[in-house]
Amino acid sequence: PVDCSFSRGVCDWKQDADDDFDWNPADRDRGDGYYMAVPAFVGHKNDMGRLKLLLTDLKPKSSYCLIFSYRLAGEKVGKLRVFLANKKTTPVWEENKGKDEKWRTGKIEIFQGAETTNSVTFESERGKGKTGEIGVDNVILISGSCPED
Repeated sequence: PVDCSFSRGVCDWKQDADDDFDWNPADRDRGDGYYMAVPAFVGHKNDMGRLKLLLTDLKPKSSYCLIFSYRLAGEKVGKLRVFLANKKTTPVWEENKGKDEKWRTGKIEIFQGAETTNSVTFESERGKGKTGEIGVDNVILISGSCPED
């Protein structure tokens, strides 16, 4: 597995230069490293912030599973979407409300055809809320299909 957690820095993360705001590191509650977050008060309603994970060495005609932790904390905080580079216009995953402040796990199957996916983009869309945040952490890529819960 490829561990793309933000505390370790093994993966190639890039802020999108054409969006409205950047994702920023935030300290974890337990003090062991950090995650990437967009506070609710950054930007204006419907503004976007994109954080791109560049993927290298993925084999064509094989499948992978992207597993990540996410949190949407706060009322009307916004949306979190995930896009694959070869399907730019349609998100492969989307969440728009958190039931509580808890971290959840997201899973995305990535099937490589002849064209390989060379990046995954986490996009945060600003909501109406003024408190809370959208956070992403523990991004892991494993080969094969996603495991059942």
